[in-house]
Amino acid sequence: MLEAERSSSNYRYYTSEAIKRLHEIEEMKTNGMSLQEIKKTFEKQRAYEEVDIQELRLHMQNLQHEVTTLLEQMKEKEQSTQAQVKNKVSSECAALMQSLLSLI
Repeated sequence: MLEAERSSSNYRYYTSEAIKRLHEIEEMKTNGMSLQEIKKTFEKQRAYEEVDIQELRLHMQNLQHEVTTLLEQMKEKEQSTQAQVKNKVSSECAALMQSLLSLI
């Protein structure tokens, strides 16, 4: 249930997460749980965490797809807007040229 690193002098070194888990194990033992029950509890917790991670990955993929779609839509809109501006400028330029020609 706990993993520890060993030093060159064979001492065990625990991370802060391992120490936190040790306190949880001690509390569960104090509440009358057997080591087998504690192990099952941690296994269930790990399974839930894995499901949460998978759900987050799926959510991130969906968000990435939405962003890609929105960027494509923005690009299409930008191209459409550019075409509209070109048409408007072209017609205004043509009208201006006609006015200038009529003045000459």
